[in-house]
Amino acid sequence: MPELPEVETTRRGIAPHLEGQRVSRVIVRDRRLRWPIPEDLDVRLSGQRIVLVERRAKYLLINAEVGTLISHLGMSGNLRLVEAGLPAAKHEHVDIELESGLALRYTDPRRFGAMLWSLDPLNHELLARLGPEPLTELFDGERLFQLSRKRSMAVKPFIMDNAVVVGVGNIYATEALFAAGIDPRREAGGISRGRYLALAIEIKRILAAAIERGGTTLRDFIGGDGQPGYFQQELFVYGRGGEHCKVCGSGLREIRLGQRASVYCPRCQS
Repeated sequence: MPELPEVETTRRGIAPHLEGQRVSRVIVRDRRLRWPIPEDLDVRLSGQRIVLVERRAKYLLINAEVGTLISHLGMSGNLRLVEAGLPAAKHEHVDIELESGLALRYTDPRRFGAMLWSLDPLNHELLARLGPEPLTELFDGERLFQLSRKRSMAVKPFIMDNAVVVGVGNIYATEALFAAGIDPRREAGGISRGRYLALAIEIKRILAAAIERGGTTLRDFIGGDGQPGYFQQELFVYGRGGEHCKVCGSGLREIRLGQRASVYCPRCQS
């Protein structure tokens, strides 16, 4: 599933080609996403100029002169730029054609993504209750410490809770906990302030590094070559269950936490 760095990579890739451009038409081939695509999306968006492309958590906000298209990539979706009129393959559900001759194409084989319209996106029900962005000053270790008090859940699902902080998905939670030396099974309420301060620093560092390297699961959104992101080469524990720890050489263990696979080093993390 695309995580925050992949979505931010998408935003950075498509924004220069969308911002300032006028939409000529919207082609919807299949409205059956996680929530149905609005039937009047073409009417609402066509003829409008795209003002700004933003990101909130893992949602992309394509802001037009009046209204905003809220897009989520779901589990298997992607957005890429193609020549307008390029024949669509299976699972290529939406084209937003621009006067420049390009089209923003949305592909989603599993159809768990979303394309919704809102006049007030930050107060939309999907976004209104989200926690702070991890790379802003609103998120730090003190927030983690305070929100974790009396919480008996394991620390990994705690930091993956979007009400606590957005965008810390499975890959980056696993890596940040390893970097901070914290066992993902530890009870969230039993971790000290100092360790949460260190964990927040690692979350910020790892997410920023992943963004700069084009993410882990996706890379090229201009033409969509589908190749892995460069950060995949720097993973210490995620997806490496049973292999040797790159730091101490111990065998990495794989468990399940909150219905998600989690890998940790029994020697480096406590």
